[in-house]
Amino acid sequence: MKAYLDNSATTKCSDRAVELMIKILSEDYGNPSSLHNMGADAEKYIKEARKKIARTLKAEEKEIVFTSGGTESNNLAILGGVEANKRAGNHIITTSVEHASVWQPVKHLEEQGYRVTYLPVDEYGRISLTALDEALDEETIFVSMMQVNNEIGTIEPVSEAVRRIRAKAGKALIHVDAIQSYGKMMIHPKKLDVDMLSVSGHKIHGPKGSGFLYVREKTKLKPILFGGGQQKGIRSGTENVPAIAGLGAAAAEIYENMQEKTDRMYELRDYFVREVAKIKDVTVNGAVGRETAPHIISVSVEGVRSEVMLHSLEEKEIYVSAGSACSSNKPSVSRTLKAIGLKPELLDATIRFSLCETTTKEELDYALEALAKIIPFRRKFIRK
Repeated sequence: MKAYLDNSATTKCSDRAVELMIKILSEDYGNPSSLHNMGADAEKYIKEARKKIARTLKAEEKEIVFTSGGTESNNLAILGGVEANKRAGNHIITTSVEHASVWQPVKHLEEQGYRVTYLPVDEYGRISLTALDEALDEETIFVSMMQVNNEIGTIEPVSEAVRRIRAKAGKALIHVDAIQSYGKMMIHPKKLDVDMLSVSGHKIHGPKGSGFLYVREKTKLKPILFGGGQQKGIRSGTENVPAIAGLGAAAAEIYENMQEKTDRMYELRDYFVREVAKIKDVTVNGAVGRETAPHIISVSVEGVRSEVMLHSLEEKEIYVSAGSACSSNKPSVSRTLKAIGLKPELLDATIRFSLCETTTKEELDYALEALAKIIPFRRKFIRK
């Protein structure tokens, strides 16, 4: 049996998206900037994808900017937003648990002389709203925070944070990394009152290399790519029509009966958490119940390194991540796990299971059975 439990790293592309992409790649392959009919046909696919995505967000079609994925969306929002707003101040706020695609551009700006505040989190990974209040000042021009933590699944108090930012730093642009929340919850950027919001296609059964950035109308944003002036100059470059169309199809599909899918994932998650915690010296990190995302489960296994666990499970065709997939191939300690105060001996003994709407109880039972055997066996080899 095979159990793919690494859906936060990437998901299987949906049949609907694949079929549409194949048609475009093989038949409707015109350049959307071309003035002939094949160009016009390609442009129609982009418009249709933009319409589908805007509908899921209750946003305007013109507020969707297509990118190559979550990393580019985050970089465009942060670097382009700060550049556009730099005359208003010099202070940036983010959190201590952000993904590298937020952390690194913010670090880059810090090296350029911007003052940066990294908000601390509690043991569940929730940001300190008190620390946010204390950090906000008249120089604050940009705030970036994730909606769902990609490693432990905790849902951040975005709405309350935005309310406080608007009250104390009205000129600040607010960006939300929704890469792990889009498709798992209803997100209405206008209701949230955010300026920008990032999404990645391959997290929602769309193709890799696809994503978008929601940019609220009249939000100041400088481009970080220059060239042909596509997408009103915000993101130059010939549009990847197959990927964009596939992303639009996946976005529309994942929001069909979304609440039903989410409720089912929560049931599976709760079951797995309850059962895995029965194994000796195994703990689950992050928030509980509906204060966490339905698809992410962070598990620390005392006495067994995460890489060992990952490959032991892989031998049984059970696929998981050691933290974030974007950084799990690098020998670095997770900033998120350190930020929540995880015991030092567990920092390198934590793995992430992540579900999707097609995950089955049988897959989880297979993984639980394997864990119950692997963990005691591997612990026999712990150096005394």
